[in-house]
Amino acid sequence: MDLDALNDEQKRVLKTGTTTVGIVCKDGVVLASESKATMGYMIAHKEVKKVFQIDDFIGATTAGGVGDIQALIRLIKAEINLYKMNRGEITINAVSTLLGNILHNNRYFPLLAVMLIGGKDKTGFHLYSLFPDGSAIEDKFISTGSGSPFAYGVLEDNFKSDLSVNDAINIAVRSIKSARERDIASGGKKIVVAKVTDKGFEFVDENIIKKI
Repeated sequence: MDLDALNDEQKRVLKTGTTTVGIVCKDGVVLASESKATMGYMIAHKEVKKVFQIDDFIGATTAGGVGDIQALIRLIKAEINLYKMNRGEITINAVSTLLGNILHNNRYFPLLAVMLIGGKDKTGFHLYSLFPDGSAIEDKFISTGSGSPFAYGVLEDNFKSDLSVNDAINIAVRSIKSARERDIASGGKKIVVAKVTDKGFEFVDENIIKKI
């Protein structure tokens, strides 16, 4: 995306607060985040929800303004249900395109949201990043937020195309932990991880995460 095209408020959201991670593996998609919310130099909340289920086989991670994020999640859930009623199952590409269009249409009154959309459709497992200018980019592993440079160090060193879901969960947790160690805006009381497999969307048990 073109950072020069964003206004100062959009750049602030992109550069501060949160670490989220998404990984595509051979048998699923893994999404993860820490749980800290900041308001300037104050910790506003230690257990903020940043990983969401938006359909049976689709999940999302979020960073940005809480109000804008909550509105987007409600809107995309409703749009997916409407699409399924009229046309059948929706693809991950269609979801990311819809979200990208919503963000792009609001670029002059921007929705402060950076999202990862990951899931399974008839073509396989997919992961997209979305930014306030409406850009939607597909990749095999992605990190967003101020802690992403630290998370990417772990991701780049450990990602392989034949990773299993369990391996990807391990890498995702380690990458979030790395970011929490060095990024002052990432932290909170817990790390939240979800997976999308052939069985659908599911949050990973906290006890499994704590053992990594």
